[in-house]
Amino acid sequence: MITISTSDIQHLASLSSLALTDDETDGLRQDLENIIGYIEQLGELDVSGVEPTYQVTGLSNVWREDEVQAGIPVEELLDLAPEKQNNQVKVPQVL
Repeated sequence: MITISTSDIQHLASLSSLALTDDETDGLRQDLENIIGYIEQLGELDVSGVEPTYQVTGLSNVWREDEVQAGIPVEELLDLAPEKQNNQVKVPQVL
């Protein structure tokens, strides 16, 4: 069984920008020890006859050639813009 120290919890809390009371630190320490203990129990299971499951839906990647397809002409898209200048959409200045 792994033991987590109070300083470990305080370090994790500082990395997470959390302010924990002493009671919360002790509770979190106990919860993390229980979680890690459960994970250690799972490591003891005999899974020698079980195949790994990577994909359960039967789907696979579909690859296609990367080809340029005809789209909407630039002029038609620019006609949709409220303002345009130099063949570009004019937008309000941000800075």
